[in-house]
Amino acid sequence: MSMHEVEINESIVADEQHCEFISKIGVPVTGWRMDLKRCFDLAVGLLGTLLSVPIVIVFAILIKLTSDGPVFYKQERVGWMGTTFDVIKLRSMYQDAEAQTGAIWAKKNDPRVTPVGRWMRKTRIDELPQFWNVLKGDMSLVGPRPERPELTEQFSERYPDFPKRLRIIPGITGYAQINGGYDITPGAKCQYDNYYIEHFSIWFDIKMLMGTVRVIISGDGAR
Repeated sequence: MSMHEVEINESIVADEQHCEFISKIGVPVTGWRMDLKRCFDLAVGLLGTLLSVPIVIVFAILIKLTSDGPVFYKQERVGWMGTTFDVIKLRSMYQDAEAQTGAIWAKKNDPRVTPVGRWMRKTRIDELPQFWNVLKGDMSLVGPRPERPELTEQFSERYPDFPKRLRIIPGITGYAQINGGYDITPGAKCQYDNYYIEHFSIWFDIKMLMGTVRVIISGDGAR
């Protein structure tokens, strides 16, 4: 078999696997509630972007002064209906921290996290650049947190309902983050996220944003 034939076969297998994964996600959430949610995201996202600029600048300077590496970093995540996009964050880990560990589930007292990064994670400041993802339409203010492709594949094999989280646009914060924090398991996160999808509304989103403020003030942090 030639290399060209091998590449064609691999492409066919990849397409079949992708179609199978999409079928596990189910029917996407659409309709007027999603249109209203998008308008809410744009209004609050624009305000959040403007208000967060001074904070981002201060922490960008702190990151640069206390550790080597770039201020921002992009990371591929799985979003709505299995599409991928680059999430933007302030760098909270040491440079090349994942060179040996690869993609792993976040946890408390992670040794890969810098001192400044630890404080940013507790206060969710590292997530502020994701307002840009919201304005672009990659993310919503509230929704299931997007996972990396490797973890999405791993958890989808272990938890049959995990792909269903992708029926709706992922969020900066979510029902699972408010209720679980860093101790939440992937299975529990899946249950919280799917509950949110079945019951979401603008009022639910507002309550989740208020809950996020409570989490930030308490210093409990979130994944």
